[in-house]
Amino acid sequence: MRSLLLTGSLLLQAVAFAQTVAPSPPTASGQPLTMAQAVDYARLHSPGLQGAQTHVSAVQALEITAGLRLNPIIAGEGTQSTLSTSDPNGPPFYGIGLQRTFETGGKRGLRLDAARANTGVASAQFDDQRRSLDFNVRSAFTKMLQAKLALAIANDNLTGYRRTVELMKVRLDAGDVDRTDFERIELQLAGFENDQTNAQLNLTQASEQLQVLLGEPHGVANFDIVGTLDLPQLSSTEKQLEDAAIAARPDLLAASRQVRANEAAIRLADANGKTDPQFGLEYEHSGTGSTAGFNLSIPLRIFDKNQGEKERSRREAESSRLLLQQQVNQVISDVDQAYAAYQAAVAQNARYQTKYLAEAAHVRDNLEFAYRNGDATLLDYLSALQDYRQTNLAALNAQATAQTALHQLSYATATEVNP
Repeated sequence: MRSLLLTGSLLLQAVAFAQTVAPSPPTASGQPLTMAQAVDYARLHSPGLQGAQTHVSAVQALEITAGLRLNPIIAGEGTQSTLSTSDPNGPPFYGIGLQRTFETGGKRGLRLDAARANTGVASAQFDDQRRSLDFNVRSAFTKMLQAKLALAIANDNLTGYRRTVELMKVRLDAGDVDRTDFERIELQLAGFENDQTNAQLNLTQASEQLQVLLGEPHGVANFDIVGTLDLPQLSSTEKQLEDAAIAARPDLLAASRQVRANEAAIRLADANGKTDPQFGLEYEHSGTGSTAGFNLSIPLRIFDKNQGEKERSRREAESSRLLLQQQVNQVISDVDQAYAAYQAAVAQNARYQTKYLAEAAHVRDNLEFAYRNGDATLLDYLSALQDYRQTNLAALNAQATAQTALHQLSYATATEVNP
């Protein structure tokens, strides 16, 4: 029960802290955000990214510990001290000493090298987390933009079809169509209304998802974005994108730095196997006499020469080298897959933009005109309407998929491939 109370208290503190430090809403200025502005805003206000950055600072603080020198030791003693004015055991004895261990093998410098190498790994991992955040924000931005356009299409379709229903009502009243045909047309209105309702819901959810990535604890009602799903012309070749990824991917940099960190650990393990002598100075006073001296102790490392840590660090270094090669292979594969997905998405999008959208609109308009003039059946007209709705949504989905594939390519290369 006490642990539950503590957990609840921590949750309340976290909520209160989030409300205290919550940034101003991204639409406080009343202006919609562009994609670039959304990415910049998320980098500044994302709690997850801020936590990762603080972790890097925590790892860097270990460099302070690594650079510390061993503290000297002061020791004192006193014997044969009594309250009697005459002590038959002899005069009292007092002594004080100062001892210091001297590290050999450059241990302090090697500890600093190892700590700095670990900081480099943490820094690269932070950059990789920021890369993931950028991709997630861009993808969520595209999803919200797609939802906005889908809502616009749904509204246009609903408005246009309502005019058709109104026209059919006039023809029904004039006796040009029978009530069954009119009701069949009116029943299709439910589909358009459902499209509009679902599109509004999708937009609301997409807005909430994007705002969470931006670090907003509560959704802003008037949050808005501006942008386009138009695709740029990609000028880079697949090989150029692979080379760019090898040079820029922070996860690959982290794997490379991990190799260097493990190599630094090997050198530190070797140094820790060396003997550290201890030198001391002492002062003694007995009766009326005083003496001074020194001592030197050198541990004999006959059995413990840090063999286990030496072997472990070498095995870790070899493991990190193999993982680095695996990471290189994965980076190349990520780029190849993202490039193939982008090419396929672009081709699919081009088919809709250059052919099928215009054809669907042409068929719908012709059959609507033909039906109104008695040259086409109601079934043909309703089928054309359904095809037009589906084609518009499919074209929008294809365009959004191509945009997301472009973001995936940027994510795979850790560069901005969008010209």
